[in-house]
Amino acid sequence: MMDRMPENVQRVCEPADALRFIHCDVFSPKPYSGNSLAVFPERGALTAPQMLAITQELRHFESIFLHRDGDFISARVFDLFEELPFAGHPIIGAACTLHKLYGKADTQTWAFKLMGDRIINVVTCKNDDGYCGRFDQGRPDFLATPSNDHRSIFAKAFGLSPQHLADLPLEVVSTGLKYLVLPVRDGLETAQIVRPDLEDLLAEIGAEFAYVVDVERLEGRHWNNDGVVEDIATGSAAGVVGAYALKHGLATSGQSFALKQGRFVGRPSDIHVTAYGAPDDVERVEVAGAVAFVGDGKVQAP
Repeated sequence: MMDRMPENVQRVCEPADALRFIHCDVFSPKPYSGNSLAVFPERGALTAPQMLAITQELRHFESIFLHRDGDFISARVFDLFEELPFAGHPIIGAACTLHKLYGKADTQTWAFKLMGDRIINVVTCKNDDGYCGRFDQGRPDFLATPSNDHRSIFAKAFGLSPQHLADLPLEVVSTGLKYLVLPVRDGLETAQIVRPDLEDLLAEIGAEFAYVVDVERLEGRHWNNDGVVEDIATGSAAGVVGAYALKHGLATSGQSFALKQGRFVGRPSDIHVTAYGAPDDVERVEVAGAVAFVGDGKVQAP
């Protein structure tokens, strides 16, 4: 029989500066589906390079690091390359994690302070099925409508032909991050980034990222701009799609729809989106989804 390690030895082996994290999956009620996330409930004195190194080590698409800041929860979000000013699935995942750890009621509201002192309030609910969260991404900004020449350029950049595109405009929209919405009527399953200079192409039209959405099935795909990693469920882009859908008659004000994503990487996700206002005046967009918990752990600060 293997001897059990003495408790005092276990304490010695654990680094004194170990940081606790919670591993959850966002936009799915079931563990091992949806978009995975590492939530650090207390980041302490970590620097930005340390938080980036931890995110790269854990290999989640994004990690979020929290710290109590008066009436707010200061939140810093990192993907595998840089710090982000805003991201949807980390905010919902972090709020539901706080509810699980510290919640005292079935419904709670959490105020997050993001980069640039942007405040986002997230409402979380606990029920028999688990946890879910929703938040208002605010009034969208419709920034640009690329020319007809760009339709062909961006279709080809994703391995598609112009015939795959829906009879709707390409549009750059932001609720915190600037996305080019690339509407398609088919071809979503074969789409992939084939242009190594996609980021430069996007910058030419004032966009940071691109989101390909099948406007008939309301299903989308998104990658890092290098095309290496496909995202599973993109909450920031979901708000953009909600604004675009209301503007172009694909959605009705106040009526939620499920934006599908992640099927092509084996992690199907449902992002619930509700836009408010009128086609010529989209007032705000709410994004919501379920959160499932997988486990927790500790890492030593770099």
